[in-house]
Amino acid sequence: MTDHRFVGKHDCKLWEIESSEQYFETCQDLVSCLPYRVIDEVVRELLRGYEEERTVFLFGNGGSAALASHFACDLGKGTIVGNGRKRFRAVALTDNVPLMTAWANDACYDEVFAEQLQNLVAHGDIAFAISGSGNSRNVLRALEVAQAAGLFTIGLTGFQGGKMKSLCDLCVVVPSDNMQVIEDFHLSVCHSLFVVIRNALQERKLAAGVAQR
Repeated sequence: MTDHRFVGKHDCKLWEIESSEQYFETCQDLVSCLPYRVIDEVVRELLRGYEEERTVFLFGNGGSAALASHFACDLGKGTIVGNGRKRFRAVALTDNVPLMTAWANDACYDEVFAEQLQNLVAHGDIAFAISGSGNSRNVLRALEVAQAAGLFTIGLTGFQGGKMKSLCDLCVVVPSDNMQVIEDFHLSVCHSLFVVIRNALQERKLAAGVAQR
C-alpha cells in the first residue's frame, strides 16, 4: 500500500502549535492528503457486511474507545431508513466495562478485545480497529484473533500505520504525526463513512419502492 505520510508545512507536533489558527491550518492542509480511495473501499466493505447480515466489531483505547462506541451507534441506529427491518449489526467491544476489567484482571489488558471476539465472531464478520499509533497491543491482538477466525479486518490509524497496517485487509491511515489531529480526522472519517452508507441505503430503498410500483 502506498505510504500516504503527510509532510505538509503545518504538520506540527503538539508542543509546536502556538495558536488556534495554526492548529486548524494543520487540519486544512491534511484534507487534501487523506486516502480517499481506501475510505471508499471501506464503505463498500461495510455495505457488503450489511447485505450479508454480518456483524461489525469495533474497538480501540481512550479516544479511540469513545469513537468505537460512537461509530457503532451511528451504524446501528443512524443507518435505519424508513421502516425496513434490516439493520446494521454493530457491536463496540469497548462498551462492556465489567467484562473488559474481568479479562484485564484475570488475564491481561492485551486480551480485553481478543477474548471478547472469541465468544462472538463468525466467519465473514468485520473487525474495525481504531488506534492512533497503530501499535496498541490489545488492538493488534484482537486483529490477530480476527484474522484467524476469518474476519475481514479494517483499521483506522495515523502516523505511518504502525504494526496494525499489516494486520488489516483495508487500513485508513490519517497521514499526520499529531495525535490530536489524527483523532479529529478519525471522527471525520467515521462520519463520512456513516453519511455515505446511510445515503446509499436510502437510495436503495427508494429504488426498491419505484421497482414495486
